[in-house]
Amino acid sequence: MKATEMLNKIKTFLGEDTADIVENIEQNQEVKLAQMTLENGTVLEAESFEAGQEVFILTDDEKVALPVGEYTLEDGMMLVVEEEGLIAEIKAADEEVEDEVEATEVEAEEVKAEYATKEELAEVKSMLEEIKAMIEKKEEMSEVEAQVKEELSETPAAEPINHNPEPKQKINLKFAQNRQRNSLDKVMQKLINN
Repeated sequence: MKATEMLNKIKTFLGEDTADIVENIEQNQEVKLAQMTLENGTVLEAESFEAGQEVFILTDDEKVALPVGEYTLEDGMMLVVEEEGLIAEIKAADEEVEDEVEATEVEAEEVKAEYATKEELAEVKSMLEEIKAMIEKKEEMSEVEAQVKEELSETPAAEPINHNPEPKQKINLKFAQNRQRNSLDKVMQKLINN
């Protein structure tokens, strides 16, 4: 049901005297929304561009809640949305760059503080030299391994083995000489004697 239909029903229940009051309320409740444009030309709309206010993207057909993220406005300000459709904060874009610069300066100072003394730097250098020496030894070992593998691949593993078969012995078995030979006996005799 539309808002105007609801108002008409309320008017009929209350009578004609209240109709004027309802119309005055409608006129007073008109909300004027502020509009801002993003760098890419997208138009945003909100009651006011302050933290905690709802913000929408204007399209031809409808209003869409602004997704979570950071958006640069045309005037260079940064609009931060942490919850879909709600403004978290509006800040100057320069603040973000300054924050990053300060963070990198703090990190550089921490690194300097960690290795501030010459003794510690000398210790680190000696450790690096030891590591380089170990790497060189490993490279030498790999060269020696390659030479050994090459030498082993050139020499045969062992002398070839010649096959020396034993001479066949003829086995002469006789199956049941006193009985009559059947076909199985004949087959077995041929297999054994050949």
